[in-house]
Amino acid sequence: MPSEKLSFPGRNYLFAPGPTHIPQAVQNAMIVPQEDHRAPDFPELVKPLLRDCKKIFKTTRGTCFLFPATGTAGWEVALANTMSPGDKILTTRFGQFSHLWYDLACRIGLEVDLVETPWGEGVPIAKFKRILAADKEHRIRAVVVCHNETATGVTSDIAGLRRAMDAVKHPAMLMVDGVSSIASIDFRMDQWGVDVAVSGSQKGFMLPAGMAIVAFSPKALRARKQAQCARCFLDIQDHINTNKDGYFPYTPSVPMLRGLRASIDLLMDEGLENVFKRHHRLAEGVRKAVRGWGLKPCAKSPKWYSDTVTAIEVPPSVNAAEVIHIAYHRYNISLGAGLSKVAGKVFRIGHLGDNNEARMMAVLGTVEMAMRDAGMKVKPGSGVAAAGEYYRKTAKKIKKFGSAKAPREARTKMKKKS
Repeated sequence: MPSEKLSFPGRNYLFAPGPTHIPQAVQNAMIVPQEDHRAPDFPELVKPLLRDCKKIFKTTRGTCFLFPATGTAGWEVALANTMSPGDKILTTRFGQFSHLWYDLACRIGLEVDLVETPWGEGVPIAKFKRILAADKEHRIRAVVVCHNETATGVTSDIAGLRRAMDAVKHPAMLMVDGVSSIASIDFRMDQWGVDVAVSGSQKGFMLPAGMAIVAFSPKALRARKQAQCARCFLDIQDHINTNKDGYFPYTPSVPMLRGLRASIDLLMDEGLENVFKRHHRLAEGVRKAVRGWGLKPCAKSPKWYSDTVTAIEVPPSVNAAEVIHIAYHRYNISLGAGLSKVAGKVFRIGHLGDNNEARMMAVLGTVEMAMRDAGMKVKPGSGVAAAGEYYRKTAKKIKKFGSAKAPREARTKMKKKS
């Protein structure tokens, strides 16, 4: 095995669950001369952009904010603008990213009721319901969860969580990390009663990292008036004051805004429901491949399966980091690593953003080679065949190409002309 990456022709292919590939149309939109973000016509970009972001979150009542930051900053935007030190939240830890949001809450001075959940499972709705029902004084101000836990490839039932909260008539706000779900799998802010939804630019929005995309419900906007957590750069009030006129409180990344405009246009042109179906179909093909290899996903049950990332368990005798190392240095593709509790135990294939069957077949074939190079007993072609047959059988119907008579008719016409 080479000790360092070779010089490859072609590009490095990203199959980590973010950053994802940037579509050419989005990339082209970002390659523009520097613009004056105080120009008189700048609102012509900003106002429609903020309005159309709401379509991706599926909200008519919410307000969207664009911060030149990351999804992690979006978590802090959510909590710092609605909470005060000592306020209590309810959350669960079932992967690295749910852990990091919990850790952030602790660092900014919140009291956290933490429910430990096995990695590979999702939000424990029944436990949350019991805890909320027992909270007679309504000390819990917010329920804070990850919709899609990227570390383990697990998607949780946010609609079910909202039903549980409503069933016990608990007034807590519902805050959701949708960084690796929004713009890729179904997310319904208004219908699910989500009060703060957090996303990031580098996943389903198909942009570089560097933009936190956050939406607040009217209830969450009201909560900011009493919130006492310290905030400055991440204060939504400054955005409220300036966004209404089509500007920002400080210098935005204008190329990112141009890219976001192109990204939303692509998503809306395809149609969100079609985007969700495409992601499910590509993900199901990957899962077919995993079964073909004789392996298992980290997600413990199909009800948890994510349509944006699959975390794949390797045998105890194999270090998953070796598979990732070989895939990168020998075959020039990037896979997601196992994090924290699952480090060395899983590798991850991202299947979100600007992807199709051809790209997925390419990564599955390459992963097969890398696994075999790492000493895993995988039958050559087993996963590729399983995924390929699924993609073939579920491909969109197209008209047959020509007919048996067409060539003869064409030849007859040619004879007549000659």
